[in-house]
Amino acid sequence: MGKPDQNFFAPCPRGLEAVLRAELERLGAQDAADVPGGVSFAGPFPLCYAVNLHSRIASRVLWRVFHGAYRDEHDIFQAAHGLPWQEWFSARRTIKVKVSAQQCPLNSLDFVTLRIKDAVCDRFRAAAGARPDVDTNRPDIRIDAFLDHKNVTLYLDTSGEALFKRGLRAAATEAPLRENLAAGILRLTGWTAEQPLLDPMCGGGTFLMEAVLMARNIPPGLGRRFAFEKLNDFDASAWRALCEAGRARQTPKAPCAIYGSDIHGAALRAARANFEAAGLAGAVALKQADVLDLKPPAGEGVLVMNPPYGVRLGDEEQLAGFYPRLGDSLKRNFAGWRAHIFTADLRLPKLIGLAASRRTPLFNGALECRLFEFKLVSGSMRRTKGADAS
Repeated sequence: MGKPDQNFFAPCPRGLEAVLRAELERLGAQDAADVPGGVSFAGPFPLCYAVNLHSRIASRVLWRVFHGAYRDEHDIFQAAHGLPWQEWFSARRTIKVKVSAQQCPLNSLDFVTLRIKDAVCDRFRAAAGARPDVDTNRPDIRIDAFLDHKNVTLYLDTSGEALFKRGLRAAATEAPLRENLAAGILRLTGWTAEQPLLDPMCGGGTFLMEAVLMARNIPPGLGRRFAFEKLNDFDASAWRALCEAGRARQTPKAPCAIYGSDIHGAALRAARANFEAAGLAGAVALKQADVLDLKPPAGEGVLVMNPPYGVRLGDEEQLAGFYPRLGDSLKRNFAGWRAHIFTADLRLPKLIGLAASRRTPLFNGALECRLFEFKLVSGSMRRTKGADAS
């Protein structure tokens, strides 16, 4: 390891590839390139430490250890068997192999998974006289394989637990957004810490928490463990230095005009519990309020929300009545603000009665969604007949 030209891949929620690429380039990634569902990049091995610590948008950081053509399962076994796994981690570590594929001609991915596991264990036995055990729940080392119609790529996962698991959420609410999706949406809105931010349907506070971490320059990976710490060549001093530098750059007293509200008291209690557990009690102003009655906390700013939609609320007729009232409320009370609404309900622009200035396709897991932007200007926001709602 330690060579200057290791190759990595960072998966992310689909639709966030461009903002992830920009983030990786700020962290020093070279040759960063978007592909659907993530970004490939290169750099010295310790770059993966920095990305795991600082990335707000990546789901994981995968170290690419092989890429080549295959025809059948035997070719994949040979590719895996030819790699020096014992140089990368100890036989005392537990492993898990995960295989995903697109347009793969092979009949069984389960069989491919088994063959890769056999190849790794056989290589260990031959080189070290011992083999790692398999742990499918909490492995020390995760080996990822991706197959397309002609190539197989093998990765070592340097993250361990997914990066969106910040370890900050003490109380979950119904259908919370993943933290990296929330962070990516905030990047897409163009919000900066100098601008007021309001989430009027904040639930457990995921948007608000990510905004505070950004505003105070708190690395999202501080205080958690990573799989790269279990690799043989882990550079503990380099990792300590990165963490210390990250702590030194924090601005704990940064003034943040970040506001959240929700009609449900239980959601606000969950949000408060999450901020207290993260050591950030008082970082945001929270109050119980109906979004339809809410007055803005400042003359202008960025409003972001993930309102309930049919999948979550289960009552499309109720929503069809709610959205026009939401549009009227935003137009009446929030002139001068930019509203960003994230939803899987693609009827929203038509029902809300406002003209979307931008619509960004995103995915929440497998669920196709949109981030709609509405520039709220008094008297000029009614949606024209026949406007595109996609």
